[in-house]
Amino acid sequence: MRYLVQERLFSITADFWIEDEGGNQVFLVDGSGPFSREAFALRDVAGNLLIYIRKKAFSWRETLRIESEGGLVASVRPAFALLRQRYEIDLASGSELEATGNFTGKDFEIRSLNGHVYGRVSREWLRMRDTYWVDVPDESNAPLMISIAICIDRIHEDAEREHR
Repeated sequence: MRYLVQERLFSITADFWIEDEGGNQVFLVDGSGPFSREAFALRDVAGNLLIYIRKKAFSWRETLRIESEGGLVASVRPAFALLRQRYEIDLASGSELEATGNFTGKDFEIRSLNGHVYGRVSREWLRMRDTYWVDVPDESNAPLMISIAICIDRIHEDAEREHR
């Protein structure tokens, strides 16, 4: 399944809808509140909380935690890499994923260390807003893969802002 993520760059609130490839709103990224760059929630169309994303306090590298009502689901952080930029995703199950590709151009893959692809992110260049597709082969992984893509986008944007 393919999901369209369209962040509103000039919005007063940090809320935005994620649509499926048919144009149906399927997830709401709820970033309202005073700490909208620090924490936000992924909700279904009925408003039910699926995932909560927040910045990990006191970490050496910027790390975002993905949580559900059951606790920690994953942590996302930039990896130390000399030749290429990549992100490490530690799942609560003990498994590890990595994201590699062009993060500035929003063209990267999320995969296991043995190469299984869990999601692909690609940029939609023809729109005014910050827009990209998240392709997820297994729909049951959609909330997690979308959350990982949003985390990587936020961490990368923050790093780019710091370097300017």
